[in-house]
Amino acid sequence: MPAAISPASLPELFAAFNNLTVLIVGDVMMDAYVWGKTTRISPEAPVPVVNVSRTEQRLGGAANVALNVQALGATPLLCAIIGDDQGGDQLLELLRTTGLSADGIVRSQHRPTTVKQRILAHGQQLLRIDSEVEHDLNEEESRGLAESFEELLGRADVVIFEDYDKGVLNEKSIQHFIQLARKQGVPTVVDPKKKNFLAYQHCTLFKPNLKELREGLKLEFGDTDAEKPAFEAAVAQLRAVLKPEIVLVTLSERGVFVENGQMKRTYIPAHLRSISDVSGAGDTVISIAALCVALGLAAPVTAALANLGGGLVCEQVGVVPIEKQLLLAEAQAVGLAL
Repeated sequence: MPAAISPASLPELFAAFNNLTVLIVGDVMMDAYVWGKTTRISPEAPVPVVNVSRTEQRLGGAANVALNVQALGATPLLCAIIGDDQGGDQLLELLRTTGLSADGIVRSQHRPTTVKQRILAHGQQLLRIDSEVEHDLNEEESRGLAESFEELLGRADVVIFEDYDKGVLNEKSIQHFIQLARKQGVPTVVDPKKKNFLAYQHCTLFKPNLKELREGLKLEFGDTDAEKPAFEAAVAQLRAVLKPEIVLVTLSERGVFVENGQMKRTYIPAHLRSISDVSGAGDTVISIAALCVALGLAAPVTAALANLGGGLVCEQVGVVPIEKQLLLAEAQAVGLAL
């Protein structure tokens, strides 16, 4: 790990990001957009007719996390399964044009590339069409993913598990990958979803949002101050099961909560912002957190910087990676100390 000497200032920290390599394993996808205008209802069915004005394809899921890691100056390595189909061809082309490595991408003839196509008119989403499967990888695909992970792990300073419940990750592969990383001294950070929520034993940092924490533990509690004891009890239950070093929970407009291995709890409020779109904020948070973990930063500092970054991307429309210099300026403006 490159954290033998922790950065002493924010400029040093942001410069140190440039020396890191991040292995991102999980569900990559294509986000496709069709924009147009609608002025009439179809004579064939009671639906609007959209006259297309433009289309766009963007990297989504774990690939958007890779874009955030790249925007922060680090080198991302993607490890994922995609289909041997048109969506896969488009995804590989986007990786090429954005300068992202496809060394860890495995193609399969047994499952499609996940593509989420959105139809929009007059600034409003009319329809979303998902092309995907959610079943686990078959034996051949699992073997290919494991070989890819093992080959890339030696180049990584930190591993991000980016799980969207599409079947690329399962309990067996998750535990195998974490064990391999621990054996090599590589920290692991997790952005979980419901299906594999309790599979990430002994990860370094576990980052659910409040909804995921409720669903993953099958508990009911609110997000008010009165519900704080129930929330902290849920975090304690999570820690007892997964035994992570750090738990970081994003609380939407209430900011973030972080607890380190010494059970020190810190609540960090959100900064007042003009929110345009919360899409992709979680991808930014996990990317920043991973780089900070790789450099050995304290949990409260990691959470504070990730909180800033997540808020900044919410001011942008659509899923966009963080702007590094803007994040540095923001961190300096609020007096964030390492």
